[in-house]
Amino acid sequence: METHSVSKLLALYLVAALFVGSELIQCTTVSYDKKAILINGRRRLLISGSIHYPRSTPEMWEGLIQKAKDGGLDVIDTYVFWNGHEPSPGNYYFEGRYDLVRFIRTVQKAGLYLHLRIGPYVCAEWNFGGFPVWLKYVPGISFRTDNGPFKMAMQGFTQKIVQMMKNERLFASQGGPIILSQIENEYGPESKALGAAGHNYINWAAKMAVGMNTGVPWVMCKEDDAPDPMINACNGFYCDGFTPNKPYKPTLWTEAWSGWFSEFGGTVHHRPVQDLAFAVARFIQKGGSYVNYYMYHGGTNFGRTAGGPFITTSYDYDAPIDEYGLIREPKYTHLKELHRAIKLSEHALVSSDPTVTSLGSYQQAYVFNSGPRSCAAFLSNFHMKSAATVTFNNMHYDLPAWSISILPDCRNAVFNTAKVGVPTSRVQMTPTHNRLLYWETYDEDLSSLHDRSSISTIGLLEQINVTRDTSDYLWYMTNIEINSWESFLHGGKWPTLTLQSAGHAVHVFINGQFSGSAFGTREQREFTFTKPVNLHAGINRIALLSIAVGLPNVGLHFETWKTGIQGSVFLDGLSRGRKDLTMQKWLYKVGLNGETMNLVSPSGASSVDWIRASLATHNQQLKWYKAYFNAPLGNEPLALDMRSMGKGQVWINGQSIGRYWMAFANGDCSMCSYTGTYRETKCQLGCGQPTQRWYHVPRSWLKPTQNLLVVFEELGGDPSKITLVKRSLTR
Repeated sequence: METHSVSKLLALYLVAALFVGSELIQCTTVSYDKKAILINGRRRLLISGSIHYPRSTPEMWEGLIQKAKDGGLDVIDTYVFWNGHEPSPGNYYFEGRYDLVRFIRTVQKAGLYLHLRIGPYVCAEWNFGGFPVWLKYVPGISFRTDNGPFKMAMQGFTQKIVQMMKNERLFASQGGPIILSQIENEYGPESKALGAAGHNYINWAAKMAVGMNTGVPWVMCKEDDAPDPMINACNGFYCDGFTPNKPYKPTLWTEAWSGWFSEFGGTVHHRPVQDLAFAVARFIQKGGSYVNYYMYHGGTNFGRTAGGPFITTSYDYDAPIDEYGLIREPKYTHLKELHRAIKLSEHALVSSDPTVTSLGSYQQAYVFNSGPRSCAAFLSNFHMKSAATVTFNNMHYDLPAWSISILPDCRNAVFNTAKVGVPTSRVQMTPTHNRLLYWETYDEDLSSLHDRSSISTIGLLEQINVTRDTSDYLWYMTNIEINSWESFLHGGKWPTLTLQSAGHAVHVFINGQFSGSAFGTREQREFTFTKPVNLHAGINRIALLSIAVGLPNVGLHFETWKTGIQGSVFLDGLSRGRKDLTMQKWLYKVGLNGETMNLVSPSGASSVDWIRASLATHNQQLKWYKAYFNAPLGNEPLALDMRSMGKGQVWINGQSIGRYWMAFANGDCSMCSYTGTYRETKCQLGCGQPTQRWYHVPRSWLKPTQNLLVVFEELGGDPSKITLVKRSLTR
């Protein structure tokens, strides 16, 4: 009798413990079998989309997530960005755009699940692949291999995130929305290159993650050797050829690439929705049960978060929801209809294996039959040019080229991947007529550069070792004495300055005068500057402004890659031949004067004397500009049209919009067909135009009046032609 009473009391206590804030917490069991992820014991065919919380503002999150839900998604997928959360060792940041808990709770409020891809390596075209730069300087470290210091740091951050999620009860096993977690990211190429060290590391990472007891499955993507119980998953434009490494694991597609990223000087990439839908249907008909669109909303690389190097500030990715949060048609609605057709077929898809029947040379039927009232068929035509009429179950079906029709009842075709019934949305960037008031300018002072240097040494230092990525900019400075009898001072040819850089750009100044620039590219970071320079008799001051345009985010041991002036520096054309400057005394200064004075903030901007801008100040190098403007009425997304400028950075009320660069797109924009295998070189847009002309201004960053706009221009431009525009989409 006493035992029974105690049991009743315990039961009542356990029931009461499930009530928090008067809401019943329903703990969810998540597991898997060979067919699918199981939620509370039920196989689920899950549609997911990537939305990265730092690439939008908290004020945008609810709207983005609701649009994802309305588009037929079950799951939101996000990486966790280590360098945003731990900017210095042991100092954590989880506020603003980095408020991870708020983002996950917003997903939960919408009734969606979440896949938390902790990494903590993320790639993602994000600065340094998501690693904090200080990690590079931990003694004895080597990234992403069987290395003690790296594993200790990685485990520490992973534990920090997992414990935070547990404390907030965000794992599904606790009643939260997180149904999957990922450790590491796209490790396959590194694993092959590193051999035993890579194999040991990936086994350690799996054991470490599983040992954290989250109560949900762990995933490794693009890692064929993922050890049990990890689920290995596929990333790519197509994944219908993928099979998991064990027969008892489900077939997951963690990144179905909805488009592609852009780099300054490159084209904008478009992936036709007909092909994307075809790729997803191909994957599902082959037994896939989880698809994540990378990206569903790409967003913006605010500040200096873009990696690459040379990745644009826009991370639009041709996603169903565009950079600004607007629905992109026909991609959004066509995929929504695809998701509906898949969901109508879900029971048959997760309950049976397909029977494959040939319907012609390029045509097949995949039939899923799990009972008298559970039959679904996918009819495919892989021919790239010709449509086909096929006979299936004594009925005729018309299949366009490169398409699949979905029949949720094995009779009625409710969707075909190539038949788009939604008009294409057209982008309109409309001037707001909110004038940018009275431009003023401030010169980046070059006259005292040598006096303000903080480091001097013999020879050339690697840039990131000096800046620790606190700024894009590092000055390399030295002197050269020219004898008065040099022939070029008496009518001869100017001597030629040559320098070799490991990346990513350089502006050359001789005695305070601009002498030229040179740039690398994402594919070829290294470059050489060579140009005649104007020297005078006596001491000449050479100042090289080396510029990083985002740190690398992918590649074997990219933490060892160099940036800055790293080759030889020499003068040709002197009377005594070549003068090598490489191993003489060099002075260094990190960052710009305006950065040191924090000119981008309202308080910093008011601490110096600005000069009213005039036509005479246009097209000059290393200029700071500021103006004020009032917020336009309405709720349309806003952008700055920077077409009249060159290259630099821009801030609103002290917050960085990001890097801008009017680098013109070079590519092949001649043709685009949805048929045939898609690659990022297909369907290019914007040839001959700036890769990125418009730069997103979040409305939540604005005040009603007196918004401070600060621009730092490296090359020269006309700020009077910068305009604030509203973005809208019309059909």
